[in-house]
Amino acid sequence: MHEPKRRTTSPFTLSISDAELADLRARLKATRFPAPVEGVGWDDGTDTALLRRFVTHWAERFDWRAAEQRLNAIPQFIEEIDGERVHFVHAPGQGKTRVPIVLANGWPSNFVEFLPLIPLLTAEQNGVSFDVIIPSMQGFGFSGRPTQKGMNMTRMGHLWAELMTRLGYEKFLVACSDLGSGVCFSLVRNHPGRLLGVHYLNVFSGYPRPEAPTPEEVDYFRRVDLWAFTQGAYVMLHGTKPQTLAVGLNDSPAGLASWILEKFHGCSLLREGQLESVYSLDDLCTLLSVYWFTQTIGSSVRLYKEAFADQELLTPMPRHDVRQGVLVPADVDNPAPRAWGERHLQNLVHWTEARQVGHFPALEAPEHYAADIRAFHGTIR
Repeated sequence: MHEPKRRTTSPFTLSISDAELADLRARLKATRFPAPVEGVGWDDGTDTALLRRFVTHWAERFDWRAAEQRLNAIPQFIEEIDGERVHFVHAPGQGKTRVPIVLANGWPSNFVEFLPLIPLLTAEQNGVSFDVIIPSMQGFGFSGRPTQKGMNMTRMGHLWAELMTRLGYEKFLVACSDLGSGVCFSLVRNHPGRLLGVHYLNVFSGYPRPEAPTPEEVDYFRRVDLWAFTQGAYVMLHGTKPQTLAVGLNDSPAGLASWILEKFHGCSLLREGQLESVYSLDDLCTLLSVYWFTQTIGSSVRLYKEAFADQELLTPMPRHDVRQGVLVPADVDNPAPRAWGERHLQNLVHWTEARQVGHFPALEAPEHYAADIRAFHGTIR
């Protein structure tokens, strides 16, 4: 007779000390900004004027205590699984028919990105609501920081499958983007019988390219290669020398902001090129503060190196019955053509080309993102 596994779930309450908060503000106010170059904006990286404005807001106007209170109003927990600390949000749906869904973010995001989806998905619509589970990936935010090699997205898939078992969910949906898709790949590969379906933002661009691509795929490859050359240097740095970068980002909040805000600017559907046209500065400060207070920027960027070495992640996906759907983003995020999705995603049953979101739809257009997740569930229901 097997003994039941001992539950180690603990409610999580965020509490940052006054000393930590004062240290952050002092560092921000002591920032040494580089001299600006006339006529240069975002072309050379993070715009200096925007960064000065943001750092001043973070140091002087952003109310961390109010943000901390808002975060603590959301049910959060810590689960110990195989010696790993897993932080997660668990917000129950409000209806009688409740469908569990795991939301998986990527980099440079963290669980804060998906919080706007909670009231939209937990609300009952057409008799259905969702139990929302948002795990923090290992090395991100309040989950544990890996101290040994090998904590990759494949292993995280096993951790999350076990987490869902302990929460009492035999089957569940997954919605993912960016590096979070790698965790979804692990779930599809290793736990297909647990999945009701998987909803992706865009299609992974790194699949093997065919010998006879369609004209749409040829154009897509051109755009992806151009992006890799002009925008993708950070991927190679993360994947090869993350420790070199981590020291500066972990020591300077302004440096951390500069590194991350450039990605939000470059991959978002902005209006007139203005970051503030899409994002609340307070939301961005909250997301960055989670990285700062947990000192997880180094462990988060290191996940790229783990991904490069993850042999299971790089092997072809075996045949499976998991139904899959895609929300195609705007041109700013290199939208994949449907031919590419049909070539590599088995059981593709949902494809939306609204192109109304960039790389961070939960913050950019949460109503649109939630609606597409619901539409996907309606297709597979």
